[in-house]
Amino acid sequence: MSRVTLYMAMSLDGFITGPHDDAQNPAGLNGMRLMDWLGNVDSHGDNTGEDDRVDAYRPGNPNSQIVYDEAMATGAVITGKRTGDFAGYWGGDHHDGVPIFVPTHQPPGDNPHERVHYVTDGIEACVKQAKEAAGDRDILLHGAYTAQECLKAGLLDVIEIQLRPVLLGQGRLLFDGLPPEHIELDLVRTLEAPGVLHLRYEVGRP
Repeated sequence: MSRVTLYMAMSLDGFITGPHDDAQNPAGLNGMRLMDWLGNVDSHGDNTGEDDRVDAYRPGNPNSQIVYDEAMATGAVITGKRTGDFAGYWGGDHHDGVPIFVPTHQPPGDNPHERVHYVTDGIEACVKQAKEAAGDRDILLHGAYTAQECLKAGLLDVIEIQLRPVLLGQGRLLFDGLPPEHIELDLVRTLEAPGVLHLRYEVGRP
């Protein structure tokens, strides 16, 4: 059965970007250091390869490779519109040509990417379409706001955090905006690698 998994690099104080993130600097000030667990990333903000797809990166550690390979084995991607806009929708090919689904109330007038699908009737419909497309493969989720919406709707199954040993102090928080009701998480795997701790949580259901 297809499951929705959030993959997110995060600082120890809970930030997923530095401050002043925008389309020119999607990770914000000093935010690319969160992605140093990937082996083909320049900490100043550039992918050192010529390919902008996510699968152009290569971790340099076996434990990080496990997490990376799991993400690249997913059969569909859900991304928030802000995240997708900033990333240029990965040129329309996040990895292996899988479809990309974007929950939004305002789809663009022009969509140059045949694999990018804008869903205007809510997060539940977006997840349903992604699951139908993914078949028996899991779904990779991008975006803090979209992750929060999935959590609120009970649609997020797994949270995979790449915890980096840095305190950014400011930026965009992953869990800023959830309702006051607590959500139980079950830590099911811990993988250590140089400069990163990979934490996998199963999301509890009420």
